[in-house]
Amino acid sequence: MKKHLFSVAFAGILLVGCNATKTAGEKSNNDLASLNPIETSLNLSKVVDDKAPVTINPGRFTTETVTYRLPRVVQGTYSVSDFGKYVDDFKAIDYKGNELPVVKTDTNTWTISNATNLDMIIYNVNDTFDMETQGGGIGKEVPFSPAGTNIETTNYVLNLHGFVGYFDSLKTAQYNLNVTAPKTMLKTSALQETETKMNEDGLTMTTTYFAPRYFDITDNPMFYGALDVEEFQVGDIKIVLSVYSPNNVHSAEKIKAVMQKMMEAQKTYLGDINTTPRYDIYLYLSEGKEESPKGFGALEHHTSTVVVLPESMPFDALSASMIDVVSHEFFHIVTPLSVHSEDVHYFDYNQPTFSKHLWMYEGVTEYFATLFQVNQDLVEEEEFYTKIMGKIKAASAMNDSMSFTEMSENILEDAYAPQYLNVYQKGALIGMCIDILMREESNGNRGILSLMKELSLKYGKNKPFEDDNLIAEITTMTYPSIGEFLNTHVVGNTPINYNDFFAKAGLVLTESKVKTSYIQNEGTLIFAPDMATMTIPFSEAVKDNSFWAENGVLPGDVIKTVDGKELNMASAQQILTEVYMWKPGREVDVRLDRNGEEIVVKTTLTQSYTTGSSLVVDPNATAKQNALREAWLKG
Repeated sequence: MKKHLFSVAFAGILLVGCNATKTAGEKSNNDLASLNPIETSLNLSKVVDDKAPVTINPGRFTTETVTYRLPRVVQGTYSVSDFGKYVDDFKAIDYKGNELPVVKTDTNTWTISNATNLDMIIYNVNDTFDMETQGGGIGKEVPFSPAGTNIETTNYVLNLHGFVGYFDSLKTAQYNLNVTAPKTMLKTSALQETETKMNEDGLTMTTTYFAPRYFDITDNPMFYGALDVEEFQVGDIKIVLSVYSPNNVHSAEKIKAVMQKMMEAQKTYLGDINTTPRYDIYLYLSEGKEESPKGFGALEHHTSTVVVLPESMPFDALSASMIDVVSHEFFHIVTPLSVHSEDVHYFDYNQPTFSKHLWMYEGVTEYFATLFQVNQDLVEEEEFYTKIMGKIKAASAMNDSMSFTEMSENILEDAYAPQYLNVYQKGALIGMCIDILMREESNGNRGILSLMKELSLKYGKNKPFEDDNLIAEITTMTYPSIGEFLNTHVVGNTPINYNDFFAKAGLVLTESKVKTSYIQNEGTLIFAPDMATMTIPFSEAVKDNSFWAENGVLPGDVIKTVDGKELNMASAQQILTEVYMWKPGREVDVRLDRNGEEIVVKTTLTQSYTTGSSLVVDPNATAKQNALREAWLKG
């Protein structure tokens, strides 16, 4: 999962918080599951009040009581989603059409009695987009938007874990999924399509998909509706880009050009890692209404990603965000698709256990998404260094003495959950340090990408590693210094001195004027949201942001409107994300409240600067240091 940079920063402040032919048998339900797929139906043509009807036909049960669940947690989110709370009118029906006794034992679980007579389960599902509250789905209130669901006449975001559940006794069951929709509606999905037929009404069509197990239901999202779809090839991988832009602001054709260039560079960087014949990108562009999704970013699946970003973004800004989030998600084909622990492979959607190695799943993935751009000449070295310094700055605001493995393993607990965002900051920096160490030890010939390739060959998508053994295995596959680093700085709680690693590559830190955005100074927000008054004043940090300081803005000034749009807690995510994307040369009109006096900032944007640390090449670097830096960045 990759949360948009602004979503991460701002949310951290705001969220303080009937089949009559079934036959019974003597085999167990799991044995029968391999013979009789669970028949599941989702009818998009029968939506009422934004609720989609679902029917589950599990086959004959041989036990008197069965348990049905929707996921409490889904893979890649590291937070509680509770998809069961979006289910209404849950009913269990016997073969005579009568209701069976059902007890809802918790938010996501239903226990059904007299299950030998169970014919089907029926219920309605509310979408999560409409129910997003302040915070944009980043906290516990609702699922993070890219993990959520949407039900509207022009678009259906079908993250299927929000619609289809599983039986405790049928965890290995296959699924046939029947989706009925108006015949004019476009659709995209990577699930195996086995049949499409016109229905008797002549207005709807039903498409049947096959999922070998419940994991494949949760791992293959779908888009239905007024879609703009483009396909292209990257090596042996077919990329399918599906875009929903409600006001047709952005087209799949233009975004395709950006994605194709980026993903071709990623494939070149990855080399012979080929784990999937198809990869889907689902892009939902939020139009900023009250009911629109507000959690901007992406959620990875093994062979796809769902992305939510503002439709109002200028194309250049949208392109930059797509490069940022999709490159991260695409690199997940390395880990966890090819390299993952037993916690991932045998994921429990109700009471999951988590791997100790988020530094690898999310951190190394984020590092690859940053490094490959300089490796493939998509950005200059100076821009790469700026991104690294931004991660160091962001990581410094987190708990730098917390064991990363301890945090990862306990990520749902209150004491550790606030540190999750550090996986994209310090987690990436951990990957960087390992990369530099391996380059040093191997005279530039090996790095962390080669390590991940070796792990992929040893394991692969069908063989998990044992969580407690990974660091020892990595040490054996690499060098004692790698094991020492991991045990000291990842298992242990000793902060990393990044200067030691920069010095190996002939880099030094200098204090200088550095470029920054209009909402941050080197990754630190220049606002101090006031939850008591529900306003968003500037903080003391605004004095060190050249654009605002030069325009007379003072700490405590409260933002009233931005380009005519009222700024409040409900609109902050949308509007300040747009401000984050501002570029020099744009005309802006910002109205502030200074102790009851209106202050107007109506001007043309100039580049904003702050004072900070810059990473530069040491003019006294040795040939050995320069060679290591070249191998690190270009090897």
